[in-house]
Amino acid sequence: MNHRQFEEKAATIGAYLTHLRQVRRLARLTCKSYERDLMLLNQLSSDTPLHELTTHDIRHFIAQLHGSGLSGRSLARTLSAWRTFYQYLIRFHRYQNNPSQGIKVPKSPKHLPHTLSPDEAAKLMNFENTDKLSVRDRAMFELFYSSGLRLQELVQLKPNDIDFTEGHVRVIGKGEKTRIIPVGHYALDALRIWLKQRGTLTKLNSDALFVSSRGNQIHPRTVQQRLKMHAGQQRLQSNVHPHSLRHSFASHVLQSSGDLRAVQEMLGHASISTTQVYTHLDFQHLAKIYDLAHPRAKRKKVAPSSD
Repeated sequence: MNHRQFEEKAATIGAYLTHLRQVRRLARLTCKSYERDLMLLNQLSSDTPLHELTTHDIRHFIAQLHGSGLSGRSLARTLSAWRTFYQYLIRFHRYQNNPSQGIKVPKSPKHLPHTLSPDEAAKLMNFENTDKLSVRDRAMFELFYSSGLRLQELVQLKPNDIDFTEGHVRVIGKGEKTRIIPVGHYALDALRIWLKQRGTLTKLNSDALFVSSRGNQIHPRTVQQRLKMHAGQQRLQSNVHPHSLRHSFASHVLQSSGDLRAVQEMLGHASISTTQVYTHLDFQHLAKIYDLAHPRAKRKKVAPSSD
């Protein structure tokens, strides 16, 4: 590989990432995702300059990635990153065409998000507050399930983001968009107990709502590990992860209210089509009730013939 060409392309990619951070003000994790996808383009294109890449080249790269095992969803995200990168190059660097335009990726089968049942969610929260960390964990999990937060949104919260009087939480989500979400009384009670303990752990320079045993803002990986630990202790059979609580929140609110728009707003989805996946979960719930309740829902077993 021509290292000079590689470095030149890397510098162009670096300028674009700076644009995403400083001008478009995208979240840090979103920028990291763009960086991975664009450095992948740099590697695949080898010695070919960015302005010389063709639609045939991009289609070949996608085929390579698909052959290596990347799912249709991952390919779609990667191709989207390349497409928006070239839009930037056309606008600010006088590139003439976008070789990523008009390319379709293989579709992956849709997998419905995993959810807990209401009983499983209640069981998950049913552990003793034996120490400060378990007090923190209960407050985190209750807030997760009560308000359907993303993991990154939860770890970035500050104490003053919780309004105990009005019963809501102020969240800064994707694209730096702020939304206000209701918080249930179980979560508010757990948060009050945690805030009484938090001061004995928090370092002076940390303003995070949830902190680690060392007093710093809790790491997302720690939240995942603690959730898995408590789920195991409560003998939950399902694979419980932070998004399970977000999915469970959405599914249970939709089952009770039927208000898809309200669920979309609380989850912070830009498009209602993203939220519509939960209507499938809702239908599964209704189908189970129908099978149990309707006298003609299931075919009766036929007794074996005596002949």
